[in-house]
Amino acid sequence: MDRNSNGYTFLFAGIMVVVVGALLAFAATSLKPMQDVNVRNEKMQNILTTVGVTGISREEAQAKFDEVIKSGYLINADGTATEDRQKTFEIDLKTEVKKDVAQQKFPLFVAEKDGETFYIIPLRGAGLWDAIWGYVSLEKDMNTVKGVVFDHKGETPGLGAEITQPWFLDRFVGEKIFTTEGQLVGIEVKKGYTGGNDKDDNKVDAISGATITGDGVSAMIKERLSHYGNYFSSQKSKLALKN
Repeated sequence: MDRNSNGYTFLFAGIMVVVVGALLAFAATSLKPMQDVNVRNEKMQNILTTVGVTGISREEAQAKFDEVIKSGYLINADGTATEDRQKTFEIDLKTEVKKDVAQQKFPLFVAEKDGETFYIIPLRGAGLWDAIWGYVSLEKDMNTVKGVVFDHKGETPGLGAEITQPWFLDRFVGEKIFTTEGQLVGIEVKKGYTGGNDKDDNKVDAISGATITGDGVSAMIKERLSHYGNYFSSQKSKLALKN
């Protein structure tokens, strides 16, 4: 065939498209199991980070997760719960939040570390440009925040993307999700906050220039936690009876 002809050019381009496409498909298929393992281990690391377990590698995540996370519950909208740690871990919140509230399952992990019990709740909401998500852990009183982790898909670097930074996450530690009157309100990321280190006002200082992302964090925490109110009430009643 004449290499200078249009036919040869189209044939060559077609063959290259097929060959490169096949190689990319093979690479994607081959790497998928490893990607799934990395995603799974990263999820474990994030959950553990909220209770102060940090500095572990992805290879160490499963063993540490099994050691610290003692149980998992799938909470229904009415506050009833089914214990199943494996299914709790496998819940895809991205899919779950698209369902009607009555049809959703609300995951809850129970951790034990240094003799203390913590409750860890997955979060998912909307930032300025796309989804944001994370985890919040509560102390035994189901009110005081032990730690949080946030992440995002496409927030602005240097602004909304700063929600992942330790200096911002630390602001949530010790904050309460209930008001002193017992109303579940979550934690507000407030622009122009002047409350200093007050841990009883349910507010933290916002990130300058990232108001909408901060509002997204506030809404995400309040919306997700609101579905655990009935469960918290039932558990607190049980604790009160024991005491």
